[in-house]
Amino acid sequence: MRLYHSPTSPYVRKVMVLLHETGLLPQVTLVTGSGSPIDPGTAPLEANPLGKVPALERPDGPALYDSRVICRYLDDLAQAGLYGTGPALWDRLTIEATADGILDAALLMVYEWRLRPEQHRYDPWVEGQWAKVDRALDTLESRWMAELRGPLDAGQIAVACALGYVDFRHDARGWRDTRPHLAAWYGEFAKRPSMIETQPA
Repeated sequence: MRLYHSPTSPYVRKVMVLLHETGLLPQVTLVTGSGSPIDPGTAPLEANPLGKVPALERPDGPALYDSRVICRYLDDLAQAGLYGTGPALWDRLTIEATADGILDAALLMVYEWRLRPEQHRYDPWVEGQWAKVDRALDTLESRWMAELRGPLDAGQIAVACALGYVDFRHDARGWRDTRPHLAAWYGEFAKRPSMIETQPA
């Protein structure tokens, strides 16, 4: 398998953490590829027409893209059970969607400041994106801590990578200040070798 990746992409990090946790990493060749919404750069357009990473070329079908799709595929390949079945499956998918929503909003904030000319930047729009992150973090703190404290699953991986990205790009926002349980959980989860090996620099 070939994984198109960027070392600072939080969506790629989700896939990389799962590869480490399932032992599948030796089966994957990493290929650098990245771009932006206004310049595809070296993004793998043949593997993913949307011009985004991660994209996974596999031997048994067309390339897969979107981190959620790739993670489900790799979990199935490894028979790791990180998504579970029945009610647990829907909880984990919801947690993963919450984490990815945090990433989507946090990344749009970065794009606003990096890609939009200064005279066209719109602070209320940036704050609206942070409000999404804020609400999602509150929901993790109030609703999902029991699931996050359970045995390793895909939802935990997604949340940890989302929190890592918020630290990486928006640390000044101080997300830990009002979420002591989530902060304590992440402090422990971040010590996992899979998280340390995939930490962006």
